[in-house]
Amino acid sequence: MSFIPWSRGLRCPRISVPGFACHPYKTLYTVHVARSKPVEFRGSSLEDLRAFPLTARREAGHQLDQVQNGREPDDWKPMTTAGRGVKEIRVRDEAGAFRVLYVARFAGAIYVLHCFQKKTQKTSKADAELAAKRYRELLKELGQ
Repeated sequence: MSFIPWSRGLRCPRISVPGFACHPYKTLYTVHVARSKPVEFRGSSLEDLRAFPLTARREAGHQLDQVQNGREPDDWKPMTTAGRGVKEIRVRDEAGAFRVLYVARFAGAIYVLHCFQKKTQKTSKADAELAAKRYRELLKELGQ
């Protein structure tokens, strides 16, 4: 007689036993969970993100979680002026518009390069240059 696992630690025999009901279950579907990449914050980006208002900070965290798990953020655009593969997560809040610049093309981690609040329609030159500088430093560090 062989046994299969059953609920609450009991074992259910594969042969029928009078007065004992056993319902083996079939697998209907299998969910494959991607390994999530770690997130590394470059420079002062973590402190800058922590300075966001609570709702914007939560939304940015949710979007980064999506990226960690292999999905695209809900609202993003490429930021090629900062470097190849750099993307900009766009977060809108009652307090204003916030941005998170990151790169996820490297196998080791997702690198957050810069977080800031937008003051004008166009991303300021200083913000773009800071992200580009951190991207170049990252490339040197990774040996690419």
